[in-house]
Amino acid sequence: MSTTVYGIKNCDTMKKAFAWLDEHGVAYTFHDYKKSGIDSARLHAWSKAVGWKTLLNTRGTTWRKLPPERQALDTQSAAVALMGEFPSVIRRPVVETAGGQLLVGFDPATFASFLGGEPRA
Repeated sequence: MSTTVYGIKNCDTMKKAFAWLDEHGVAYTFHDYKKSGIDSARLHAWSKAVGWKTLLNTRGTTWRKLPPERQALDTQSAAVALMGEFPSVIRRPVVETAGGQLLVGFDPATFASFLGGEPRA
């Protein structure tokens, strides 16, 4: 299993994550879930692993544009359905590491701990 990075290409946080991965020589494949979509089974697996509240990006414009009744989520199934309908409300990046870990969001220290890599000079 290789490292797969899920997200949206033009997101500023994604650009930071890509730069970190490239600078540290970490090989990865990229899945743009805005263009290619994301299946419900994967979203359920991620939600089970880290919690659906961790996966939900409530700081972005897509979330803020949703009416309050759409934001009123109380179950994993409801959250997964919303994330499937609006992939932009999935926090970015989501990284499935070659070792089977799941990282959500970009944090250089966490990336270093789980992905390793050596800074390129």
